Amino acid sequence: MPKTPYFRLLLRFCGIGLLLFAGLQFARPELRNPPVTAEIQAPAEVKAIFKHSCYNCHSNETELAWFDRVVPAYWIVSRDVHRARAHLDFSEIGALPEEQQKLALFDAFNQIRLGAMPLPSYRAAHPNSAVTPEQLAILRNYLTSRSQEPPATVSEVQAADREYVRWIDDNGTFHSVQNTLGGVPFHPEYKTWKQIGSTERIENNTIRVVLGNDLAVKAIAENRINPWPDGAMIGKVTWHEQPNPDGVVQPGQFVQVELMIRDHEKYRTTAGWGWGRWIGMDLKPDGETLDFANTHCVDCHHAVERNGYVFTMPIKNQQRGGQ
Repeated sequence: MPKTPYFRLLLRFCGIGLLLFAGLQFARPELRNPPVTAEIQAPAEVKAIFKHSCYNCHSNETELAWFDRVVPAYWIVSRDVHRARAHLDFSEIGALPEEQQKLALFDAFNQIRLGAMPLPSYRAAHPNSAVTPEQLAILRNYLTSRSQEPPATVSEVQAADREYVRWIDDNGTFHSVQNTLGGVPFHPEYKTWKQIGSTERIENNTIRVVLGNDLAVKAIAENRINPWPDGAMIGKVTWHEQPNPDGVVQPGQFVQVELMIRDHEKYRTTAGWGWGRWIGMDLKPDGETLDFANTHCVDCHHAVERNGYVFTMPIKNQQRGGQ
């Protein structure tokens, strides 16, 4: 049967496509494995979980499957590995101070717990990389044991009580509080907002109270929190946990206050929220670069994008008068 002009044209296009595909295989950004300089030190069962589910992107021991080596998939994988190592590298984490290590590991735990890590796209191609509930419990126990602190002394309790009273009495007007470097303003009236939740951080023994302004509380009552309306503001106030000699845990030293201010247009480059963190009783704005909100806030909260970028979902009875 003679070949038609259309068939010959199809063969020509297929041939050109194959040549282009073959040529693209040579356009490969470098993805090398640097030496392992300060690998995480952890119990064998903990390290095995990280190796199985995290090391391919978050270490200097990346091992690509054959389908990850084929362009254009290789371009995506290479980009993801470089970004992952910049955020957390298990081959170098041991060189960080202890507090930074615990913070990085808790963030990793939280991302895993919320299903954001390993990346859904990675899990789809590597289904055995998912972390099981039993493995998640092992990681949580490890972080908890790594962060245990001795009970506070009587003098430490008294000092924390005085600082708490000072925080309660301070109306935010005794000194000027600077905006963040990105221009997010501080709102001293946050202390008058209603409580909408609470949480803790096991890696650094802190407790947090989550507050919402009137517009945020109204949005909760009307179930308009995804997306949150412009003007809604959420505050998170953090204290160190302080186990007293009698075993009761109470707020210890004041750590910081964080604000999320919703304005989808003004803050469109940071997921529609203005993010601010003010450290210590003198409320010094955190962040030394203009990109701080993206690299330290949005990257972390991306795990709860489906919840409007809010980690702690509101207490239900706040919808009925804030009891």
